[in-house]
Amino acid sequence: MGAIVWVVSLLEKRKRMRLDPMMDADTTHAKETAFHDGWAAGTAIEQVRVRECFEAPTALENRYILARMGPLAGMRVLDIGSGLGESSVYFALRGARVTMIDISPGMIEKAKELGRHNGVELEGHVAIGEKLPVDGSAFDIVYTANTIHHVTGRRLLFEEMRRVLAPDGRFFSYDPVAYNPAINVYRKMADKVRTEDETALKKADIALAREYFEEVECRFFWIAALALFAKYYLIDRIHPNQDRYWKRILSETDGSLWWWKPLAAMDAIITRIPGIRWWAWNVVLSGRKPL
Repeated sequence: MGAIVWVVSLLEKRKRMRLDPMMDADTTHAKETAFHDGWAAGTAIEQVRVRECFEAPTALENRYILARMGPLAGMRVLDIGSGLGESSVYFALRGARVTMIDISPGMIEKAKELGRHNGVELEGHVAIGEKLPVDGSAFDIVYTANTIHHVTGRRLLFEEMRRVLAPDGRFFSYDPVAYNPAINVYRKMADKVRTEDETALKKADIALAREYFEEVECRFFWIAALALFAKYYLIDRIHPNQDRYWKRILSETDGSLWWWKPLAAMDAIITRIPGIRWWAWNVVLSGRKPL
């Protein structure tokens, strides 16, 4: 009898979710908030690498994005999914006027603290990407790193990104891609340092971006270069739950990467080959709001 009641209850819950999709989204948002609040609480300001996020040899995606952004002095930048604040602080240090958005109150407070630690003031709002609490046409650049794959309503996110951008404004993002078997194994192993509801980007997500922006470009990173992850696990004996590999790479230097640089150079060719490029770890997207 108890099993029958449980099954009926489960079916009713699923029915309510179909009738009200936001119920499922709200549950996901609550879990994302709790996870990232915990991450913020457990991170000391001294542990947060600001310049390395854009200047380390392994910061391939951000180095590429920064070169395409051009001068940032005086630019109005919206950082969606600002996390610990590395990107927001870096942009502010280069003269941008930065507004942060994050689902986690803990992350917003930690990012503001990081800003003060680095001599810059940042504006921050606790909100979801699907409903941005900022005016339309208010920003020259929207930047969102490792965030889209956390968002449940991606169409709403792209709508909001277009709304808040000024005419001819640009967006830049980077996120993991869904098709690399090795990365998918890593993601399963790293189940304690990521959220369970996140889903890597697929071809449909890039097609969706093209519905909202002009001149959408995608650039892929990390295929052969993923040997660095294999080194961490097989040689350094560091489990993915012991240290976030995608943060650990920022501690690498030119000297420690003598063996890795030829692989990164190979990727400059491999990641441009149709079909094969979808095996990359990350993809950078950029686009422009129509005039």
